Amino acid sequence: MRRGLRAILAAAALPLMIASLLLAVRPAAAASLTQVTNFGNNPTNLNMYIYVPDRVAARPAMLVMVHYCTGTASGVFNSVGRDYVTAADRYGYIIVVPEATREGRCFDVSTPAALRRDGGGDSTGIMSMATWARQRYNVDPARIVVSGFSSGAMMTNVLAAQYPDVFTAAATFSGVPAGCFATTNGSLWNSQCSGGNLIKSAQQWGDQARAMYPGYTGRYPRMQLWHGSTDTTLAYPNFGEEIKQWTNLHGLGQTATFTDSPRSGVTRTRYGATTTQAPVEAFSFAGYGHSLPLDGMFPHAITFLGLDGGVTPSPSPTPTPPVGSAVRGVDSGRCLDVTGVSQANGALAQIWDCNGQNNQKWTSNGASELRVYGNKCLDVSNQSTTDGIQVQIWECNGQNNQKWRFNSDGTITAIGANKCLDVPNNATANGTKLAIWSCNGGGNQRWTRI
Repeated sequence: MRRGLRAILAAAALPLMIASLLLAVRPAAAASLTQVTNFGNNPTNLNMYIYVPDRVAARPAMLVMVHYCTGTASGVFNSVGRDYVTAADRYGYIIVVPEATREGRCFDVSTPAALRRDGGGDSTGIMSMATWARQRYNVDPARIVVSGFSSGAMMTNVLAAQYPDVFTAAATFSGVPAGCFATTNGSLWNSQCSGGNLIKSAQQWGDQARAMYPGYTGRYPRMQLWHGSTDTTLAYPNFGEEIKQWTNLHGLGQTATFTDSPRSGVTRTRYGATTTQAPVEAFSFAGYGHSLPLDGMFPHAITFLGLDGGVTPSPSPTPTPPVGSAVRGVDSGRCLDVTGVSQANGALAQIWDCNGQNNQKWTSNGASELRVYGNKCLDVSNQSTTDGIQVQIWECNGQNNQKWRFNSDGTITAIGANKCLDVPNNATANGTKLAIWSCNGGGNQRWTRI
């Protein structure tokens, strides 16, 4: 079985290797892929490598890049993952590259230990690598992301399910849903899953992922999925099952909110938003197999993961309210307020008589966040761009639905949705819940800082 698995995946990896040989030769850089030892708990004896570009952002993002079966850290670094490396040189983020050492060099996404948070499988060792790196390089916790290919794509799904409080986004190239490869006999191969014959409801897939981190009630990472329609190694039906799983984890339905074709033969769908960082984004490649045509497409992944903005900080929004200031509605005369003085994720924003309590003290910062209590951000529910969607507080995570701009006319724009903070129906009563709405300059969309 193991020899057969190696042969199948080696054949699938061959086009990737050939494609890498055809890439244009790039000038050598001083920075290089470097092995790290003694990085922490490593129960399955993985190797760790890290790439730190010559020019590192002051608060860099971190990408965990996971190789395919039969692969190595240097192999993925110099072949299909090379565009990630070039972008790291440009944007100043660091790359952690785990390397499997078992026979066949596949990552374990099958055994019970591998499918539990901190369960003692490969994912445990990879998280030790991520922890080691983030502590040493002042990594931005809101921009820790993961991406992988084939076996690495399967591991990417597992890591995103097990550590949703660590990773903010993920991109998988030719993978399967988290937990799809589960086995009970010690094998790392599940033929039913690989053949695309393991079909479940969205709820079942979501529950399978949630079981990997029991009791977690927070947000899950944004997920970007890539798959070829003629893939015979990890069959194409797995693509649809992944969409089911991740839309369910984000509380979304199966109907896409956006569909287009960024190039011939490629269909892109987005779920939950129409923006480049929608909760779920999926690319289907007609007529392609396990080796995707990545040339020219990587910028979509880099943008989705939020890796393309780490060297030069974005300018602070102007004007900004002073630290801990109240924000009062022009028409209502009442203040932006968190319902019930709650600090829970999902507590709704409302207007209320200005009273100087902590739930009315808002801080705007250079990341375009509008914070309350120091660690919660004003947030557009479900990353929606629809008029009337309510506004809440949530743990700050750096996503676009938590970015706001104070405008000179007194309006406050939700940057991700390009809509204004709005008191619905021009209401003035205490307890009116706030929403986003197309900007119109009305008094119910204008605010002053007091």
